[in-house]
Amino acid sequence: MGFLDNSGDIILDAVLTDTGRMRMAKGDGTFKIAKYAFGDDEIDYGNYNATNPSGSAYYDLEILQTPILEAFTNNRSSLKHKLVTMTNNNLLFLPEIVLNDNVSIGYKGKLPPPTDLATGSFIVAVDATTVNTLTGQDGGIGQLNGRFIVGTAPQTTASPFIRVDQGLNTTKLSAEQQLSAELREQQYLVQIDNRLGRLTDPRGQSATSPAFIDDDQIASYYFTLGVGGFVELCTTGPRNAITAVGDSEGTGGSAGDFQVLDGPRGTNLLFSIQAQSNVQASTFLFETLGTTKNFEGVDYFVIDSTVKVTGVTTGYTIDLPVRYVKQQT
Repeated sequence: MGFLDNSGDIILDAVLTDTGRMRMAKGDGTFKIAKYAFGDDEIDYGNYNATNPSGSAYYDLEILQTPILEAFTNNRSSLKHKLVTMTNNNLLFLPEIVLNDNVSIGYKGKLPPPTDLATGSFIVAVDATTVNTLTGQDGGIGQLNGRFIVGTAPQTTASPFIRVDQGLNTTKLSAEQQLSAELREQQYLVQIDNRLGRLTDPRGQSATSPAFIDDDQIASYYFTLGVGGFVELCTTGPRNAITAVGDSEGTGGSAGDFQVLDGPRGTNLLFSIQAQSNVQASTFLFETLGTTKNFEGVDYFVIDSTVKVTGVTTGYTIDLPVRYVKQQT
C-alpha cells in the first residue's frame, strides 16, 4: 500500500481485483464494467480553510492536494466511505447506523459484561459443551447465561440477536418525525467471514444463504425492508425513561424504551449468528487463527472477527466485533 502524489495533475489509478482479472482472462467478451463507486476515505474535511488570505479559490486547496491511496485489490479494505448523491441540498444532518445496546431489551443488541472472555465483543458459543458451561449447566459457572449467542443451531424466539438502528442521532430534530425516504435505509449489506459463521433469522426460524462469497471467503448478505423479518421500521417518538424490562418492543414497557437515536429514525436491522460446522466440530481454525483465554478456571479457544454492516442507500458502515468461543476439552 502507498500514496500517490496529488499535488499536481489529477491521477487515475485503477486496478482489477482477483475476480476481475479472472473474468477478463477468459477472453470471451463477458467482462464488462457494470457498476462502480467513488469514496473519500483519505479526505479530512477539517482541512477546509475558509480564512485563507488568498481568497475563496484556495479554501479547499489542501483537500484537493491530499495524497491519495493507491488502488486496492482487496474489497474489504477499499471504499469504506462511499460518496452518495442527495437531491435535497438543505440537509443539516446525515443519518448514521448505531448499535442498539439499550439495556431494556436485555442481550438483544447488548454486549456482554466486560470479562476476560468478552471484552467489547459479541460472544458466539460454537458447540454444546461451551453453551452448557456458559449457561451453568453440567456444573458450569453460568455467569454469561443469556449474554451470548448460541451458535450451535438456528435460534428460538427467545434467543439473543444483534440489532442496529439507523437514523439521525440529534435532538435538533423531533423524533416524532419520520426520517425522509431519501435517507431511510431500505436495504443492508452484511458481511461475515464465511469460514466461521453464517447469519440466521433474528426470530430464529432458519439460517439464510449469502448472495455471494468472494475469494477471501467473505460472505455478503442483502437484507431488505419487508422481506424475511431482518429489517423493520423504527418506532417514532421520544426516547422514554426505562420503566420495565421486556423481551421485545411492546412487551414489558413502552416502545420508546427501546430506542437509542434521539432524532428521526429510519429502520433497524436484526440478525443472529450460527457457527459453521467446521468450527463446531474441529479446533483447526481456532489453533490456526485464534488464541486461548481462561475464564473462571476454564480454558477456551477464541477467534476474534468482525461483522460489517453497510447501509445500501447512504453507504454508512459499522463494524461489530464478534468473538467465536470454543471450550477446550
